[in-house]
Amino acid sequence: MTDQMRRITLARRPKGMPVPDDFALETAPLPEPKAGEVLVSVTHLSLDPYMRGRMDDAKSYAPSVNLGEVMTGQGVGRVMASRADGFAEGDMVTGITGWTSHAVLPADQLRKLDAGLPPTTALGVLGMPGFTAWTGLRKYGRPQKGETLVVGAATGPVGSLVGQLAKAAGLRTVAVAGGPEKCKLATETFGFDAAIDHRAHDDARALRAALAEAAPDGVDIYWENVGGKLLEAVLPLMNTHGRIPVCGTIAWYGGVEDSADRLPATWRAVLVKRLSIDGFIIFDHWDGYPEFLKDMAPKVAAGEVAFLEDVAEGLENAPEAFIGLLQGRNRGKQIVAI
Repeated sequence: MTDQMRRITLARRPKGMPVPDDFALETAPLPEPKAGEVLVSVTHLSLDPYMRGRMDDAKSYAPSVNLGEVMTGQGVGRVMASRADGFAEGDMVTGITGWTSHAVLPADQLRKLDAGLPPTTALGVLGMPGFTAWTGLRKYGRPQKGETLVVGAATGPVGSLVGQLAKAAGLRTVAVAGGPEKCKLATETFGFDAAIDHRAHDDARALRAALAEAAPDGVDIYWENVGGKLLEAVLPLMNTHGRIPVCGTIAWYGGVEDSADRLPATWRAVLVKRLSIDGFIIFDHWDGYPEFLKDMAPKVAAGEVAFLEDVAEGLENAPEAFIGLLQGRNRGKQIVAI
């Protein structure tokens, strides 16, 4: 057994979009578990857009990563050593390991994985992204049969499941994605009724015209993953009493243009159309996770839910894969195989 581990730390605060020099690959002694703890050999790491916000020194819903600290993130792996009841060597588990080859975690911060499912599903369709889609659509989208849903970043792990859940509930589903290949994935793999390539439209006005054609009865639910010109395009198409669950604003994560001059018109649309706009963070809803697993795990196991995983090989390649995720280069859930 090796006595060394590898980890990726935050070397400096990004200015706009992260670059490779914002990260550092380090070697450190292998940690040893204390009473009540478990040593995990990480096999796969999740990369998620929220991590960009954690790289800034700014007040948010979760603490920032300090300079020199390991980048935060969920991982799955195999138990190497356990000093906690309920966990044995060889068990597959998941927890917040960080960007690292090995991690020691308290037993109450780990969950054993179902041996009948690929362990990586705990990072995507059956992990935080899947739970986000399931919770946000039910609680804040409140879908009704015959309505129309639009979702941005529609081939990602959150958007793709939002679309499938809405379609199963009897809604017309419209995907917005980047490029012809992703639009094809949206309709052929994830079952969206229509897909719009946002890169084919230079501004919000042109994108709005395409969306209006795909959603002739207006938009009842806009699942907000993106912000930017997509939000500007969708807002005038919203129906009275429409709902906007705000899950993310990835278009603005690397710096945002000054849009204050458009705020009055936006706020007036919210008033006149009596829109419900709900920002939500999935960390506030973890008490519902067992119900989510009970509902969705059998469907995933039976092949009733489509999902894609984009796997980068090697911990050293995590920064480049993360930058690619923020730029929309991934196909499905971005994972790193350690």
